[in-house]
Amino acid sequence: MKPTNIKDPEYFHKVVDCQYACPAHTPVPEYIRLIAEGKYTEAYMVNWESNVFPGILGRTCDRPCEPACRRVRVEKEPVAICRLKRVAADNKDDVKGLMPKIPTAKNGKKIALIGAGPASLTVARDLAPLGYELDLYDEQKAGGGFMRSQIPSFRLPETVLDEEVNYILDMGITTHFNHYVSSLAELVKKDYDAIFVGCGAPRGRDLPDAPGRKEGAANIHIGIDWLASVAFEHIQKIGKKVIVLGGGNTAMDCCRTARRLGGEEVKVLVRSPFAEMKASPWEKEDAMHEDIPIVDNHVPKAFIVENGKLKGMTFDKVQPVFDENGKRKLVSTGEPEIFIEADDVLVAIGQENAFPWIERDLGIEFDKWDMPVVDATTYQSTNPKIFFGGDAAFGPKNVITAVAHGHYAAVSIDLICKGEDINKRPSPYTNLVNTKMGVHEWSYDNQVVPDLRYKVPHAEKRMTLKDRKREVELGFDVATGFKEAERCLNCDVQTIFTETKCIECDACVDICPTSCITFTTNLDDENDLRKHLNAPATNKSQDLYVSDILPTKRVMVKDEDVCLHCGLCAERCPTAAWDMQKYIYNTTKASKVW
Repeated sequence: MKPTNIKDPEYFHKVVDCQYACPAHTPVPEYIRLIAEGKYTEAYMVNWESNVFPGILGRTCDRPCEPACRRVRVEKEPVAICRLKRVAADNKDDVKGLMPKIPTAKNGKKIALIGAGPASLTVARDLAPLGYELDLYDEQKAGGGFMRSQIPSFRLPETVLDEEVNYILDMGITTHFNHYVSSLAELVKKDYDAIFVGCGAPRGRDLPDAPGRKEGAANIHIGIDWLASVAFEHIQKIGKKVIVLGGGNTAMDCCRTARRLGGEEVKVLVRSPFAEMKASPWEKEDAMHEDIPIVDNHVPKAFIVENGKLKGMTFDKVQPVFDENGKRKLVSTGEPEIFIEADDVLVAIGQENAFPWIERDLGIEFDKWDMPVVDATTYQSTNPKIFFGGDAAFGPKNVITAVAHGHYAAVSIDLICKGEDINKRPSPYTNLVNTKMGVHEWSYDNQVVPDLRYKVPHAEKRMTLKDRKREVELGFDVATGFKEAERCLNCDVQTIFTETKCIECDACVDICPTSCITFTTNLDDENDLRKHLNAPATNKSQDLYVSDILPTKRVMVKDEDVCLHCGLCAERCPTAAWDMQKYIYNTTKASKVW
């Protein structure tokens, strides 16, 4: 194999598993180190630069970073990355003075943003400091989009939401709240230089053909609409017996909200097996902790209505059956239909996009699912001045994905407004910094020892179920946050190998706790080379670090997948052929040069 090109900015980015897995590529180990040092404001701003909403995401993120965490090579549970983000947010100083300065002299370009959710707000945050004039339209009374209408206050306090949304709105954004955009053509006529559509996926799926749906409509509610009505205090109570249909996070929010609005017997009914539910594991745990049973393998059949009043629902019990290709099918067990009583039913079986307000003669192409055709890199539609992001671009995802879309779309809008090639994307900012302080001292702490994940405290259930606005999760205190931060293995501090310094003594091989380093004869075929290492490298999703030819005609090969970045190789090496260097990677943002 050819020597690894470690100057490729994406090589070590991929090695920092947590940052790589984050859609917004937040520098996770960097802000965790700052938390361990008690530098909460600095940690918050590192987060804010990438994910824009540290306090919000520290409570609500879907945490794609955590399954990727390298700590699971040592023990089962990853570092509580998400909850540490909240530690920074909860303990920061006033950061208003650290926000970007907004130029009073504008650059002459005007952008419309449709929807005040995380995608549009991210575009606004990136473009406002560059002198753009920004008009933000939303049908709600305040910014935040679905973060405000669909995430209950017991998970995300309104004060936290308002604080982080207002950091952006205070950048001179012209807001048009309580304004439903009913015609994109009308906005196009206003001659904006670009339009960004970040309106989310506003329509909840229903069961329109189920028997009894129309007759029982008064007590059958679409989950996302019902949550919004609760958030804006149009609904303040619900029946004592409640069925929630669905297995995603919206269903979990619905059932927990129903408990707080008077639901005494709240049940979640889901078609799939429990292990295959789309809801995050911690969301399911929180629901069950509040005495909400989750009944899996039940397919809804009919709403039972008597004398115009909803009485409950019938379900068919099913079981998963897999064919020879591993494809799952839900097959009825043949048992009699099951009847479950209900005063109200909340339907939370998914969301979908709806664009009735976008005229079809604006040059925007739609696919067979009635979704706009959007470039996955530039977020540009087939109308070059109109961009999409968040759920509006590729369907329902999550807040952190919407933030990532906003960053990329802002780059595109900035390029097109400058008259530059939208496909020539600015490079990410990267750097390698030596972390050596003394002969046997590094500038960071990294002990590869068993250290179980710390539990986040919760408010008492008897109190939280009485008040839908009382936050359930209390977050780590400073001391526990420090201990959890110490679990981080600092996998952005890379092992850098210099062939010309190596004397091939194999001391690094002897001391490596995971046998990830091998000195061997080079092979052309990567699959063969992976088999001939001290420990076979079976995970092909992570690269091999291969050196140039050494004096003995061997090469050094390191399996990046199992390396713990412990630094023992660099400590042990008598010639400093191994070095530990912190890898800084910040993703492309809209240019600051006009």
